[in-house]
Amino acid sequence: MRIGRAAWKTDTGRRRLRNEDAYVFEPPLFAIADGMGGARAGEVAAGIAATALRDERLGVVDEASLEATIAEANRRVWERSVADPTTAGMGTTVTVALVDAPEAQIVFGHVGDSRAYRLRGDVLEQVTTDHSLVAELVESGVLTPEEAERHPQRSAITRAVGTDRAIEVDVFTAPAELDDLVLLCSDGLTDMLTKDEIAAVIVGADRDPDAAATALVAAANAQGGEDNITVVLFEVVDGDPEPLREADSVESGAEPDLVDRAPAEEPVAEVRTHGPGPGGRIAAIALIALVVTVGVLVLYWGISR
Repeated sequence: MRIGRAAWKTDTGRRRLRNEDAYVFEPPLFAIADGMGGARAGEVAAGIAATALRDERLGVVDEASLEATIAEANRRVWERSVADPTTAGMGTTVTVALVDAPEAQIVFGHVGDSRAYRLRGDVLEQVTTDHSLVAELVESGVLTPEEAERHPQRSAITRAVGTDRAIEVDVFTAPAELDDLVLLCSDGLTDMLTKDEIAAVIVGADRDPDAAATALVAAANAQGGEDNITVVLFEVVDGDPEPLREADSVESGAEPDLVDRAPAEEPVAEVRTHGPGPGGRIAAIALIALVVTVGVLVLYWGISR
C-alpha cells in the first residue's frame, strides 16, 4: 500500500478576522494545529507546533518519536509564552497522522479537539478522542453525543499544547486498509457539520481529496463558518510504498525557517509575503513626484495671483 491522492484547504471562515489554524502537509506526515490565545497568540502557537512537527532534526518515524516531537512542540510554545507577555497563556491543538506504508498502518498523535476521521467504505469513524469538557460529559453519561454537538461549551478543551510545562499526548497506531480515506480537521469544520454530513460531503465528492476539501470548507461556511476551517485528506491505495524522502542536511545550531515568530508577523504553516516588487516601487515613486509637482504649481499659481 501507499499514499494516493492527498489535499488540504484552510479558510478563515465567515466570522473570524484572521486564520489561527496551521497544517503540515509533508507526506508521509500530515497534521493540523488550531491555535488559541488573545491577540495573535493563537496563530503563533499553532505555527510553532507546526514548525516542530516538520523539523527534520527531530525525525518523526514512529510512536515514540511522534510523542517526543509533540512534547518538544509543547516546550517551545510554553517557553515562548513565558518569555513573551503578549503571548501569555497561548496554546494549540495538535492532531497528527504518520503513514507507515510498509507496515500498512497509520500512527496518530493527538492533543485537544481537532480530529482525525477514517472513511472506510461509506462509514466515517472518528479515530481520535476529543480532550474537551463535553467529551468527558458524554463519557460519563451526562450528555448524549447529539447533545454534545449542540452544547454551548463544546469548544472548551481540557488539554492543549503549550498551556502547561508538561503535556499528556494520545499516541496510538491503527491498521490501514486499501481505499481508506483519512481526514484531519479543526473544529471549525466539526462545529458546523455533523459526522454524517461530513461523510455525505466526502462521498458526494466521489472520495476525491481535492474536491472533498473544497466541498467541506464550503459546507462549513454555508452553515455559518463561525471559526477557521482547515482540512487535510489523504487516501491509502494499492501499490509499492514510495521511498521516504531523505532529510535535508541542517547545520548544527541552525534554526528552521518557521520557528517562533513575533505576533506581528505572519505565522501559520505556509508563509507568503506580500508587497510591491521593483515595478511597484518605481510606480509609487513616480506618483509621489507627480503629486509634489502639482502641489508646487498650485502654490506658484496662488502666489502669482
